[in-house]
Amino acid sequence: MHTTILIPTYDNAKTICDVIRRSAKVCSDVLVVNDGSTDDTLVRLQSLQQELPFELVSYEDNRGKGAALKAGFRRAKALGFTHVLTLDADGQHYPEDAHLLLEAGERHPEAIIVGSRSFGDKNMPDGNVFANKFSNFWFTVQTLQRIPDTQTGFRLYPLDHIGGLRVLTDRYEAELALLVFSAWRGTKIVSVPVHVFYPSAEDRVSHFRPTLDFLRITLLNTVLCLLAIVYGGPRMLFNYIKKRLTNIIH
Repeated sequence: MHTTILIPTYDNAKTICDVIRRSAKVCSDVLVVNDGSTDDTLVRLQSLQQELPFELVSYEDNRGKGAALKAGFRRAKALGFTHVLTLDADGQHYPEDAHLLLEAGERHPEAIIVGSRSFGDKNMPDGNVFANKFSNFWFTVQTLQRIPDTQTGFRLYPLDHIGGLRVLTDRYEAELALLVFSAWRGTKIVSVPVHVFYPSAEDRVSHFRPTLDFLRITLLNTVLCLLAIVYGGPRMLFNYIKKRLTNIIH
């Protein structure tokens, strides 16, 4: 398992350098995608490269987290990595917990490992809690699988076992679609508990837009439910029958 840590960032100047430094202590390979930041994030990244080598992909226009992830996946694959561990640039995730996902990845090298957050933090925005519960419900409907946190960005992806990249949306809801398409493909999804940090409201930098992003998640789930009937369900059934026949033969 050859892994790089991937950190998409957009206007996270206050936190990005600390997140990179802590990530580099866990994994020697770090890849950052600057998704058209309008603050001095890029300046800080370029300055940090002088003391701490890491791979940087940057473009001028903000394209969304889904687009940043796709750019990072393409670069990681071109560099020869087999796995990508993603975490957020706002300091919400603890890079020190990355070993939990990596250890699970060693046991399940073809699975997506999801870092499941605790939702009891007093500073966790109510909109995030509701959006996650909403997505968890529909993920179960669409895939017949249950996981506790479908919205977390702390994940370990096996690059050769990700589904839906060609049709993946460019925005916030892309991470949900990645899980659904991958589950339809037959990729196992494993959850491990991780810590989470939410600063107070006045110190928080969040690009989650409760009304717009919830609407986008709702529209995505509507499409995914329709696709589950005509594509996802039949494919899961085919994978199940194929697996049972293989077990019988062997």
